[in-house]
Amino acid sequence: METTAVKPGLESTFNLLKLTFTIVPIVAGLDKFFNILCDWTQYINPVILDLLPFSADTFMMIVGVIEIAAGILVFFKPKIGGLVVSAWLTLIALSLLVGWHYADVAVRDLVMALSAFLMARMPLT
Repeated sequence: METTAVKPGLESTFNLLKLTFTIVPIVAGLDKFFNILCDWTQYINPVILDLLPFSADTFMMIVGVIEIAAGILVFFKPKIGGLVVSAWLTLIALSLLVGWHYADVAVRDLVMALSAFLMARMPLT
């Protein structure tokens, strides 16, 4: 069996990304219940909002639970969790871009999605 040597700095980079993609989704998810950072309902695409069978606040609480679960998944299974977070952030960005609302946030989310994807692909996972 051939072993691959880990390049210097790769392990610390991986650990920093893992920590980031554990904490950020959990904090953002928890904030969906408290709205301390912002009013999260403002980011819901109006088309999606019209399709919901429940309130925007309820939708954001569901989103919060998903984000908390994704952050926990990154902590325990970074390869799978990184892909989940990457897909989740990409979907959020696409929903923002469809109505051209918050394009700056969408770009940021796409950069974070790429970072989560790359973390999941690191040979340390």
